[in-house]
Amino acid sequence: MKNVNPEILEKAKSWLSDKYDAETRKQVQYLIDNDPNELTESFYRILEFGTGGLRGIMGVGTNRMNIYTVSMATQGLANYIKMMYTDIKTPQVAIAYDCRNNSKDFAQIAADVLSANGIKVFLFSALRPTPELSFAIRELKCQSGIVVTASHNPKEYNGYKVYWEDGGQIVAPHDKNIIAEVQKITDISMVKRKKNAKLIEMLDESFDEIYLNKVMNLSLSPKLVKKHKNLSFVYTPIHGTGGQVMPKLFAKAGFKNFYPVEEQMITDGNFPTVVSPNPEEPAAMSMAIEKAKAMNADVVLATDPDADRVGVAVKDDNGEFLLLNGNQTASILTYYILTRWDELGKLTGKEFIVKTIVTTDLLLKIAKKFNVKTYDVLTGFKYIADKILNKPQEQFICGGEESYGFLVGDFVRDKDAIITCYMLAEATAWAAEQGKTLYQILKDIYKEFGVYREKLVSLTKKGISGNEEIKRMMLEFRQDPPKTLLGSRVTEVRDYKLSISKDITFGVETLINLPKSDVLQFFTEDGIKVSVRPSGTEPKIKFYFSMNEPLDKIEELSGVEQELQDNLDELAKLFTEPKAE
Repeated sequence: MKNVNPEILEKAKSWLSDKYDAETRKQVQYLIDNDPNELTESFYRILEFGTGGLRGIMGVGTNRMNIYTVSMATQGLANYIKMMYTDIKTPQVAIAYDCRNNSKDFAQIAADVLSANGIKVFLFSALRPTPELSFAIRELKCQSGIVVTASHNPKEYNGYKVYWEDGGQIVAPHDKNIIAEVQKITDISMVKRKKNAKLIEMLDESFDEIYLNKVMNLSLSPKLVKKHKNLSFVYTPIHGTGGQVMPKLFAKAGFKNFYPVEEQMITDGNFPTVVSPNPEEPAAMSMAIEKAKAMNADVVLATDPDADRVGVAVKDDNGEFLLLNGNQTASILTYYILTRWDELGKLTGKEFIVKTIVTTDLLLKIAKKFNVKTYDVLTGFKYIADKILNKPQEQFICGGEESYGFLVGDFVRDKDAIITCYMLAEATAWAAEQGKTLYQILKDIYKEFGVYREKLVSLTKKGISGNEEIKRMMLEFRQDPPKTLLGSRVTEVRDYKLSISKDITFGVETLINLPKSDVLQFFTEDGIKVSVRPSGTEPKIKFYFSMNEPLDKIEELSGVEQELQDNLDELAKLFTEPKAE
């Protein structure tokens, strides 16, 4: 076949044997005969674990999500678990899945393979939020966990996140070691696929109650929730898992006016009412906002398909709904939670919060006010979980990332939209007690700490050529970093791949005490911060821009915000638009 690497073609032909089902063989043969580009994309590599684990487009091939890649990944995982836990006769793994097409099948196949390897499986009987899976691992004393989801990716995608015994997503060395074991599974015949039904235990709705009771124990203002129980919330799970538990939670909390968007409560992996099931996209929340307008609701909440990310809309001073970004939501929650911890006398000096390096530094300022330590970690909530694990002498309060993920408390070790929605509802009651909205709380934060504005630009670069282009762009930024940004001198460059921070003014280099990662950051004398990184889960290169200004008077907020936004737009052009020859 012309234009196809012979090794790729040979790999594809191996999928024509009777080890694979008839439909798979038919699809592979079609690609060989008709579509060299798709054949190459489907077989040129084995799916690798990124910041979110295994994730890819569904279809045939080693670089696609299908029953065979899931089976082989699970066999590799089973081998690693048994290698690591030789002292445990029957290791245990919890498995959950979301609403996506094939998710239930992939979860069942993973359960079958694990049980065939003598590993006990706790399998959720229906779709459940990713954070509930994280909770189940620790609650049921499992050694590992799997959730089948592609989070907020388009409908063509599915994924497979692996968790370790602490309830967090796998980090070094387990991530690389698991991949090494998976790569040893070079043929589907190496997979044990005859399930042991006695080793598979189903988890039903009764487990939800255990989880939701833990969520309720996080409450900091139960009296205010009771007093302001008539606040109204419109909620959408965007066809996903949040619809299984969120109504139960708000009923348990006592809020009387909780209104789901019924059309989007329907479980559907095709996400028929949205272009993208991502609450970061304004369009994904449009139906919820329209319902909220009609009902004069106070707050709009949206969770992505696996219910670990939250989109929020609040009323501005004119009664119009304003979408909050992840940094704003994290700032409001951190401010509320630390204020209440302080008022309740819970702060002892040993507490900490965590944020990722691309998340707003406003969180650091808020924490500093309360003498609470802030730890910066790499992008990916697994690093927040790892920080919780490795600080047993300190108490984790909360943590967040700009990409709409937040966590309160440590019984879950991943971002948790269920917890976050409850804490936002409680913060709304706390604000109402002061005669304020969440938007007015945000304005108070800006008045006290300064206005922080961020912008994210993602450039999609698909396929092999796209991957090479992203590598080339990172190399160019590394070899020729900017000297000024919008007329402000660059004073520091951080290269997380080399683990070096360089002070440009004095030429001094210091070590960055974080795992190596392909990330660059540029800081200027006027507080501009730019971060550049390839995505770990999508074919994208991401640019994060941040600026801030003090706010002397609340009345000046809109003007300051507009000035910051204009400057951010100009800044983004410097990095993302082609340079003139």
